[in-house]
Amino acid sequence: MSLNSIVPIILCGGSGTRLWPLSRKSFPKQYLKLSNLNKNSLLQNTYKRVSGIKGIKSPILICNEEHRFIAAEQMREIDIRPNTILLEPFGRNTAPAIALATLLAINTEKDPTLLVLSSDHEIKNIKKFTDVIKTGIEYSNANKIVTFGVVPHSPETGYGYIKANKAFDFDLIQGHQIAEFIEKPKLKKACEFVKDKHYTWNSGMFLFKAKTVLDDLEKFCPEILDYCKKSLKNSTCDLEFQRLNKSDFEKCPNVSFDVAIMEKTNKGIVLPLNAGWSDIGSWLSLWENSTKDINENYISGKNIFVKDTKNCYVKSDKRLIVGIGLDNLVVIDTDDALLITDKRETQKLKDMVNLLKEKKISAVEKHQKIYRPWGHYISIVEQSRWQVKLIHVKPGESLSLQMHHHRSEHWIIVDGTAEVEVNSNKNVLTENQSVYIPLGSKHRLTNPGKIPLILIEVQSGSYVGEDDIVRFKDNYGRIN
Repeated sequence: MSLNSIVPIILCGGSGTRLWPLSRKSFPKQYLKLSNLNKNSLLQNTYKRVSGIKGIKSPILICNEEHRFIAAEQMREIDIRPNTILLEPFGRNTAPAIALATLLAINTEKDPTLLVLSSDHEIKNIKKFTDVIKTGIEYSNANKIVTFGVVPHSPETGYGYIKANKAFDFDLIQGHQIAEFIEKPKLKKACEFVKDKHYTWNSGMFLFKAKTVLDDLEKFCPEILDYCKKSLKNSTCDLEFQRLNKSDFEKCPNVSFDVAIMEKTNKGIVLPLNAGWSDIGSWLSLWENSTKDINENYISGKNIFVKDTKNCYVKSDKRLIVGIGLDNLVVIDTDDALLITDKRETQKLKDMVNLLKEKKISAVEKHQKIYRPWGHYISIVEQSRWQVKLIHVKPGESLSLQMHHHRSEHWIIVDGTAEVEVNSNKNVLTENQSVYIPLGSKHRLTNPGKIPLILIEVQSGSYVGEDDIVRFKDNYGRIN
């Protein structure tokens, strides 16, 4: 294996609606910590499982604007400073994302090997996974574009399939040329595929040399390459983030890397991967990949008590749950939503989430707990003309200097110390003290202390939406 640089490209898009109500638009599944045995999120595990490979570099993360501070904070939690966190103004599928990352990587390394990973996968056998990657590097050094085909163990209709030109010996780590990509099949076809050793599940992970893929992008989809170059050239940087130029990126074709490159190139190689892979695409797959008790139950929460119950996934962070005589159920309880479903029906959850969106139910996309770069807030109660929040500000952090056109605010300090600025007047407040922020006042909240600042905010006015914020100064680049 060559000791050349290996740059992980981690794709952090996606909303993960099949894991609602834990996964929502405001905090999708790649940022969730789903295991009792592992304190890390899916994103954090994505990097950590490849971090021991020789030659591995800092990752390039690609995510959207809304989740940028969550991604940055989770990398800081595991002491990783990304090469870049590239912000897409909107999704344009995997071909543009991979093209952008390739262009960025080749600016800092001569011709690095790029390892493209999804941020929401689970892989149980890390040694087997890294062994397959090491073999993949040998193929990429021979100018091949490698994808990883997961050895199928059931006739899944939720995955795409890859057909190799030869039958695999799944006991060997040996790649074959790609004959065909097959979209998610009907059950009859999936049953045929799982018996035929030409077929593997399409994992959506890739490995290649940067120049190899740039040559194919130029050959097969020059329009994507052109607009990606323009959107990078006209991008802007603040903190660790790089924002693509919106007007250039908007013109970029919306197409997957499979369609743009892999279905056209003669360099494609599929390597069999048999390492306990899952894309955690449903509550059923999460139950399958979780550590269960003697009755095949996964129980997460201190206040859950079950009797004569088997094959269930039950999670509650706060509320008391009692289950008697349950079988094959998923029960997920959050602050503002309760999901109860048969495990065999969890693939239908996406349709139900779409129905909730049509009904304009806010809990379908937004958690009560909303993360910000300075900390987070929890929406306790909300009406059309007033709202109550519990705000947590991390030590040394500040909200923006801002004002509101439609609401006034009242802050009551619960714990910690607050430096409050209102129309250039600054005061320090402590526990049980409060301050009133009149409508239209320029104001700012800072935590000057060494412990978290906790306060209750009462908003009142004709409109209390989050978009009624005019920012004048901000430590995190969020100026209007």
